[in-house]
Amino acid sequence: MIRAKSALQSLTIDEHGVDGSKIYFFNDRIRDAINGGSPFGNPLQQGFSTGLFLEPNGFYQGNETETRLTLATYADHIQIGLAGNLKDYVVISHTGEARKGSEIRTFDGSPVGYASSPIETINYASAHDNETLFDIISLKTPMDLSIDERCRINHLSTSMIALSQGIPFFHAGDEILRSKSLDRDSYDSGDWFNKIDFTYETNNWGVGLPPREKNEGSWPLMKPRLENPSFKPAKHDIIAALDKFIDILKIRYSSPLFRLTTASDIVQRVHFHNTGPSLVPGVIVMSIEDARNDRHDMAQIDETFSCVVTVFNVCPYEVSIEIPDLASLRLQLHPVQVNSSDALARQSAYDTATGRFTVPKRTAAVFVEPRC
Repeated sequence: MIRAKSALQSLTIDEHGVDGSKIYFFNDRIRDAINGGSPFGNPLQQGFSTGLFLEPNGFYQGNETETRLTLATYADHIQIGLAGNLKDYVVISHTGEARKGSEIRTFDGSPVGYASSPIETINYASAHDNETLFDIISLKTPMDLSIDERCRINHLSTSMIALSQGIPFFHAGDEILRSKSLDRDSYDSGDWFNKIDFTYETNNWGVGLPPREKNEGSWPLMKPRLENPSFKPAKHDIIAALDKFIDILKIRYSSPLFRLTTASDIVQRVHFHNTGPSLVPGVIVMSIEDARNDRHDMAQIDETFSCVVTVFNVCPYEVSIEIPDLASLRLQLHPVQVNSSDALARQSAYDTATGRFTVPKRTAAVFVEPRC
């Protein structure tokens, strides 16, 4: 991918008829870290959002120490993705070392960060290839997980994409729990498996075993799930998912801090907390700063907020975490989430004296510091 990027960016309009500087790359690093494994590995392999270490699905992925380490590694990959997948962005990795995005490696040895600018990065969790996001979650999470929990994971995964630097990409139907009944390659599957129902009566789950050619090897995994009525969301689940998706888009567009356009701005403004060897598993804390009255080392770009903090809690339980570096701020829950239909998200809280954030299970909570 790195060699391809270099070759493509050498293209010019005058010589080749193509402006190579305007070619962007889909970030499969954040996709695989969120979901787990890869589209070409075991479909039961879990990731950051789908229960690795925190809620195992019964498929052996290592002992407790090993899965905790993999979860922390995935957190490093996601943080680089949230920061635009920049090759020179520095994070404190789970080992405690300060490392550039290009120095953090995927499990096959490729650099996680490879972009020079956030506009080169297209972040996504699912696309037209492979399973839909809802189907991925339905495969990787425990069989007895409730549909409400699967819906929360779906929204949490799309929230990571929506609140990342760079260009967010959503597969058609991510926002309404779209299913292809676990079809991993629906190119020739017709409308029966590719259907999208914009009346929200159904998400197309459980319409049959997907075609033999690309799916037969996984039929034994698929059949008990597809015929289990507890996996199928009701209309109210689909509408609730859409409402929460609209909320997270409103949050993204409520502040230019979520849409930084240069690498230098990201390096200067975006910071991650809950890092290093003592991190709380399953929690990513990201702050994005703007100029304040007491500091003049950066330009002001947000007229409404001087700081935004996002806490991604993928744990199946509430998390309360102190971040001393974020104490004494005037943070409050984002107005969109204060008025959200998500009762759990509305319970998210911040204590200014200690810098303690309390975030319910499987929730992306956004806190903002309004300007006076």
